[in-house]
Amino acid sequence: MTKTIFEKTSVGRTGFTLPQNDVDAANGIPENFKRKVDANLPEVSELDVMRHFTELGAKNHSVEKGFYPLGSCTMKYNPKLNETLVRNAGFSNIHPLQPQETVQGALEILFELQQDLAEISGLPAVTLQPVAGAHGEFAGLKIMSAYHKAKENKKTKIILPDSAHGTNPASVILAGYEVVEIASNEKGMVDIEALKNAVDEETAGFMLTNPNTLGIFETQIEEIAEIIHRVDGLMYMDGANLNALLGIVKPGEIGFDIMHFNLHKTFATPHGGGGPGSGPVGVRADLEQFLPIPQISQNNGNYFLDFGHKQTSTGKIHSFYGNFAVNVRAYIYIKMLGENGMKRVSENAIINANYILKKLEKYYDIPFNEYCMHEFVASGNWQKEENGVSTFDIAKRILDKGYHAPTVYFPLIVKEAMMIEPTETESKETLDEFIEAMIEIAKEAKENPELLKTAPLNTPVKRVDDTLAVRQLNVKFKIGN
Repeated sequence: MTKTIFEKTSVGRTGFTLPQNDVDAANGIPENFKRKVDANLPEVSELDVMRHFTELGAKNHSVEKGFYPLGSCTMKYNPKLNETLVRNAGFSNIHPLQPQETVQGALEILFELQQDLAEISGLPAVTLQPVAGAHGEFAGLKIMSAYHKAKENKKTKIILPDSAHGTNPASVILAGYEVVEIASNEKGMVDIEALKNAVDEETAGFMLTNPNTLGIFETQIEEIAEIIHRVDGLMYMDGANLNALLGIVKPGEIGFDIMHFNLHKTFATPHGGGGPGSGPVGVRADLEQFLPIPQISQNNGNYFLDFGHKQTSTGKIHSFYGNFAVNVRAYIYIKMLGENGMKRVSENAIINANYILKKLEKYYDIPFNEYCMHEFVASGNWQKEENGVSTFDIAKRILDKGYHAPTVYFPLIVKEAMMIEPTETESKETLDEFIEAMIEIAKEAKENPELLKTAPLNTPVKRVDDTLAVRQLNVKFKIGN
């Protein structure tokens, strides 16, 4: 058992050496902000600290350590060249309040990234300000609201499929609209008749992920767009699954009017644990006037912050101009791959997902068992009904095999769901090893179900009560004994 850093304390030991301070810094601190009790910090050397956190880090799972098939999250490998370049002093030492003429290179990169995302999406105007996917959703829906307000449209509702990402209904409510949910059909796609029945003159728009959360491409997307546009509604695409479309399909050319990108998924920038992220938004031409300000524009080779549509803009939604370092990583990734490379990313992601699906279809229930896109949803329903082994048990056993578990119990329309997304960065050898592990677990469910019900057995922390941890999370640092 690893000791806590407090258990490694040795009185008088320090992890730093600083020159003697001849200024009483405490004099400048208001009395009410001064600490009244000892902070009870651990007394350890720098070497002890490094070894302690290196040991803890080795216990964590990461994409560099092993396969990470977390469906919908697109946990692809992040090229280390991107990390090296973004740490260049030319990027890391600049300040967003510098005069524009001193940061022309940074502004040029942001401008070109806007152009590249516009080309990839088929939506001609892009803002880089949002710093997360959900932040992009909110920004996009505020643009939708601004559009209807400008036309004096009395719109109150936004329609969502029952397979929508959980952030979608939350964003709809935050943007001031009512959520109207419609059921999927037997193929896992939007039920056209249900959509027609839900649409009326108060429909502001339709919010859809395509491919959807089942990994299925909505083939009737143009008909859906026609139905929504008929009442002057707007089509919003959640770009979470864009990794399946790069170089193959442009959302703006199949009926979408607004979409957000997840640069921290699709364009290989590190994410997890709440950040960092970036969620740019692209819109069709007539919606550009509503984008957040400033935009990055150029005139005769000079790049500048453009506040030109201040009167119609939804306003500023983030300090400065977005998450700069994440945007630079995405820029590098796009430039390195180019158009052909982007297409190969999606082709390989689709091949990898279908390869796993076909290899596992005899061992796990695949509710919508047709060719998928970049991910698919399996189910532990057979194991639950036949052996009392839940998807939760299967997920915990996967940890014992050295892999991160897939996304489980989502989407909600599939019982005992397991959403598996291999991405394009995994080799066939890795996929084969994962497939074999999943087959082994299916056999264990029949032969030794109690083993799975107590898993994981080989991880640093054994099974925990996940629900209790969420409801009674306590990470507060306690001062004193």
